[in-house]
Formats: sequence, C-alpha cells, structure tokens
Amino acid sequence: MFICLTSFSFLLSSSGQAADMHAAVTIDQVTLTVLPANNVESGTDVILRCEASVSQSLPQPLTYSFRLLQDDQVMYSKNISASVMERSLSSARVSNSGRYQCSVHIYDKHKTSNILSLSVTGLQIPMLKVKSDIMSEGEDIIATCSAPEETGSLIFYFYENDLDVKRVLSTSNSVTTTLTTQKLTEIYLQCAYMVIMHPYAGFSNKSNMVKVIVRDLDAITPQISFSPKGNVVEGDRVQITCKVQYPPDIELYLTKGNTVLHESHTTFTKSLVVRAEDSGDYVCKAEKGSVQKKAVYPLHVAELFSKPILRMSPDQVFEGDRFTLTCSSNVISSVKIGKADIKYVLLKDGRRISAVAKYEDTASPATNGQYYCMAMAKEVNKTSSPHDVKAKVPVSAPVLRAVNTVIVGKPFRVSCEAENGTLPITYTLLKTRAPVAYRTVVEAANRAIFNITSISFPEEIYTFTCQAFNRGSSFSRTSEPLRAPVIVPVSRPVLEPKEVTVTEGSDLILICRVQQGTYPITFTWYHNRVMLLSSIQEVRSLEGRHVVKVIERDQRGDYYCEASNYASETKKSYPVRIGVSLALWKKALIGVFCILLLVAIVLVLTVFFKKMSHPHRKKQATELSVKPSRPKSGDPMRISLTLDIEDNTAINGTPCVMGRNVWSENVSCSESDNPADEDSELVQPQEVDPSREVPVTQSIEPEYSVQHTEVQVSTPGVSEQAEGQAALEYAQLNNSEQEPA
Repeated sequence: MFICLTSFSFLLSSSGQAADMHAAVTIDQVTLTVLPANNVESGTDVILRCEASVSQSLPQPLTYSFRLLQDDQVMYSKNISASVMERSLSSARVSNSGRYQCSVHIYDKHKTSNILSLSVTGLQIPMLKVKSDIMSEGEDIIATCSAPEETGSLIFYFYENDLDVKRVLSTSNSVTTTLTTQKLTEIYLQCAYMVIMHPYAGFSNKSNMVKVIVRDLDAITPQISFSPKGNVVEGDRVQITCKVQYPPDIELYLTKGNTVLHESHTTFTKSLVVRAEDSGDYVCKAEKGSVQKKAVYPLHVAELFSKPILRMSPDQVFEGDRFTLTCSSNVISSVKIGKADIKYVLLKDGRRISAVAKYEDTASPATNGQYYCMAMAKEVNKTSSPHDVKAKVPVSAPVLRAVNTVIVGKPFRVSCEAENGTLPITYTLLKTRAPVAYRTVVEAANRAIFNITSISFPEEIYTFTCQAFNRGSSFSRTSEPLRAPVIVPVSRPVLEPKEVTVTEGSDLILICRVQQGTYPITFTWYHNRVMLLSSIQEVRSLEGRHVVKVIERDQRGDYYCEASNYASETKKSYPVRIGVSLALWKKALIGVFCILLLVAIVLVLTVFFKKMSHPHRKKQATELSVKPSRPKSGDPMRISLTLDIEDNTAINGTPCVMGRNVWSENVSCSESDNPADEDSELVQPQEVDPSREVPVTQSIEPEYSVQHTEVQVSTPGVSEQAEGQAALEYAQLNNSEQEPA
C-alpha cells in the first residue's frame, strides 16, 4: 500500500512539474553511499545515502522523487525537495544484505546511481522453548524456536539428540511445532535457522538445549489368556480374555495376523468355536497415543477331520459321456468322531445339488460349472477346493478347402478346419486314404494348413481328404473330398489360317487352336511381332478366330498367336508366313494391257512387212530419219539410225521398233502407204500371220516421229559410204524375208 501511495504521489508531482516548463533541468549525477561500510556485522546501524547533482536554468525549488532498490525490488521511495535522501537500517540483519541502487526522477528526467553491495554477517542465536519438559511415553512435545531480531523468511531446524528430526518454513522469526518422542529415555532438544534469501550466510548457531524427560507406560501392558488350556480340537469352544490395568483412556485390540477380532477400551473376553485354520498367534494390543504395548499367545488347534477333496472320474469328459464326482475326508480325532459322523454336501456354482458324497451325471453344456463339496461334523464345516467341470466338445467333420488357386502342375495350399471341437485338434491330410501330413491346432485363431506339391490332372484333386480328432486316435471325423476349381494351363497354340496365300482385298481368317486349357481362354494375334489391333479375344472354347479385313499387300509376312488363361502362363504358336497376291482387277488390267500391246506389235509388223514388199519402197526403207516430236528451244537435231533387223529383234523382241529417241515420248514404227501423207499416217489393224511368233515385251517406249526424208547424218566416226552400205544390206535382208511369203 505504501508503494502504491508513493507511486501515486510521484505521478502527481511529475504531472505538476510537467506543467511548469519554464526552467530547463538536467540531472548530472546520482550517487549512492553506504555508511559506515559495505561489509558490517549483524546489529550495526547502516545508512543508505542517495544524492542527486542537478543543473537548472532558473533558481527555483525542485521536487526530487527518490526510489531505493534492493536486488532490483523497490524497498523505499520518497518525494522531497532536497537533493539528498537517506534510509536508515537500524540493527541491520542478514536479510538486509544485497545489491542496492538509487534512482531519481525530476520532471521528465530520470537517472540511476551506481550499484553497491551490502553484506551483513552474523546470525542471532535462536531460543528454544517447550510446553512441558516431562512427558509420558507416546505424548507429543510442543516446541517453539524464535529469533526475535531477524527479519525475512526463515527455515527452522529442530534437533533431537543432535539428530535433525524436523524442518519448518516460516515467514516470521518464530515458529511452533509438534515433535513426537521416539525413545523411552531423556531427550535433548535444540533448534537453528537459516535465512532463505541469503543461504550463503549459512546456519545460525544452535539454540539453547532443552531436556525433556519421557516416562515409561508399562502400566498399560495387557495380559492374554485362553480357556480351556492345553490341547484344543476343532469344534471346541475357546474363551480368549484380554486384560489391562490402566485408566480407560486407552484402546484395546484382539488381533490375529492382520485381522482385528475384537476392539474395546477396557478388559474383554472373546468366545469362538475354533477350527484348524484358527491356529496361530493371538495378540492383545493396548495403545495410548503413539505408545503400543502387546501380549502374544500361540494357539494350536488339532484337526477333527481333514479338509474334503473333490475328485472327478474320468479326468476329462466329452459331451455325452458319464462322469462321477466323489467327496471324501479323513477322520483325525477318532476319539471325538467317527467316519459316519461326517456329512457331505455337493454344490455347483454356489447352489446345492446333492447331499451325498458321490454324484453321477452325463456331461453336457448344462453340467458345465464350478463344483465343490462341504464336510460337516460337530459344528465344523470344511469346504474343498473348487473343481471346474467343462465337457469337451467332440470334433465335428472337418472341411477341406483350397487356400489359393489350384493349377495343374503347380503347388498349392489347402486348409482343414472343424467348426466345432475342443482344442487341441489334430488334423491329418490323406491322399487316396493314406496319411501324408499332420498338423495340431492349439489356438482357436489358427487352422491347419497343408502344402501340396502339385496335381497332374483335374480329377486328382478329389483324392485328397482330411481327418480330425481331439480325443485319441479311436475317434475321428473325415471330411468330404477336396472340391475346388482346377485350372488347366493352355497348351502351345497352333495357328491355322484358311489360306496361306490370299488375294489382295479379300479377308484373311486366322484360327488359333489349343489342345487343352480351362475356360475362358484369351487369344491374341500378331503380325511381324506387332499385335494386331482389336485382336485380343476371350472365348470359352479351345479355338479363337481373327479376321483381317480387306488385306493389303503390305500385310503379308509372318503371323502367330498367343493363348493364356487364369493359370497366368502365356504360350505362343509357331509363326506362319502369309502371302498376298494381286487383286483380280489388277491381274485383268495387266492382261488387257499385254493383249493390247501384243495386238499393237502385230499390227505394226503387218504394216511394216506390207511396205517392205513393194520394190520402190526398198530404198526408202533403208534410210530412216528420226527427230523429236517436241524439239527443245528450236534447236533441230537430225539423227539417222541404221539397224540390223536381227539384232533389233533379239534385243527388243519387236522387229518393228527401229530405234529410241530420248527426247520424245511416243514411238511410231509404221509408214504410210500414201507418199503424199507420210507424216500423219493412221495405222489400221492388219491380220497377223498365226504361224509367225512375235515376242511381246511389256515396256513403255518414248514416242518418236518417223519421216521418209533424206537427211544427212552427222554421226562421229561413221562415213557416208558405210551408211549407204548398211542401208543396202538392210534392204536385201527385208527382200529375202518377204520372198517366202
């Protein structure tokens, strides 16, 4: 509250000073001084002096707001008109030790002094007082430890015979606490303390020593007695007396082990009928405060008859089997009872089901439960240990299943599992009734798994069965034969085309066939190792068909097919080479062209020989003038060719063709019968001598224009005389050929 008021006054003064802005003020220096010294003994008067040096423009009074901090916490503040502020620490204590700093506020100016450390050494010796120095055993000691001159938070330590027995934290310089006596003797108590914020100052000296006398409480020691004394047999009634001669402000207990049999504040007697399990140590305890006195008496109780035993015959039963439960007990004290004196009761799940020592029943789910029996004689009841009866369930007929896909020639797994049956169950895999493997299942979550190497044909799967038993080899159940889909892998396919050579434009039918394989079968066709479009076909038969529509010449080559099914094994056929012949119309066109060409050749020959049969034509026939039908750029070229008829016939196969001009497109090998119209003669069809064979050659010859005009041949290396001689020989040869006609 003081700090809040100081801060409020500081704000008011600051606001008042802020309103007066006529004078200029600056704080030159703030100095903190500790008197008489920085290190002093405990109890020394210490003065903390804070001085501010200020410069101002006008000589007017100022208000100084001082704050004194200890370990960065404001411990004192004051607003004064003087430039010096002092804080007195009367009889300084260790709690006054620390780092001090001073700050000054004037108007809106603020400055902080240097930091000085103050160390106060020496702790006051504490004082110890107790409420009473004479105590009874078990009573608590009330002790007070104080250090009146110390300040701050303190930790007080209490010592019992120089042993640290308790520590108490206090925010004041005094503390009162309760100490429990530990020994039946004299106790010497002391205390000390330590300043929490200044642990380096260490512990104070120990206080004065206080002696406390603790009186023994033997008077509360109890006594215990039993009646009758001596041998005690089950069924006897025993009187237990617990006695004490102390005032009634004590607590008296009768216990056995950890069980309290009776509780009282004075002497009492407990009566009970004992049994063998009641043997043991009985304790009579007397307590006053924390003091406890006790007396012990060992009791031995002889058995009247033994604890009954419940037996089951046979040890394990299956549903439908008969079983017998027998309860028996032996007489121990034959003097007191006979065997006929023992009565038996059989119970199931806490419910009485029989009053005889022997019980028979048929095992079933209704007879399952927890059985025990009781034997009774002379008010003594004894119960047997429980016996759990749970009829086992005979194993049912197992079911044999394929775990994964069964493929001929490949390994697969099968499982054998019975729906009902008490574990463990032993499973046997049989093939044609002969055992081949065994598995024993001991956990409900497991099942018997068998690995089968392979089968050679689908019907072989029916030779596997499974046998299960859980009560010996004399009783077992056998499953039905294994039934599961069997996949036969496809055999190597065979590609069978309808025709090895097909005509261009027709359809190619490709048939892919396998000898065996489980449906569905997927067929795929390939041409030159490239899969045909839309050729993947899944069918439920041993063959598939693919049609190549309107086959073309570039589709000839090697064809093959692939076949696969759910066996995930693809097999490929051998390739078949397919040829593609020309279309009929193309063949017809070629034939027509050849016929027309042959007719043209025959006509030309006919006209040629007809012309050569006239004598006045012989000379002209020896000279040929050939020129291009379309001369280039007006440059005339004249060429005269003299050919031997036999050579021309052998090379070109057409005796009417006398030469070829590379500058023309059409060839004319006929001459007009009319000399006046030689350049435009039209060749008419002539009859052909059937006895004369004329070879036909399919070729496209350049077109030439033939004129019977004499030209000069400018062929290098050939003289005019040689040309004339060649023409004469040519004419003679033609005459000799026409004479037989």
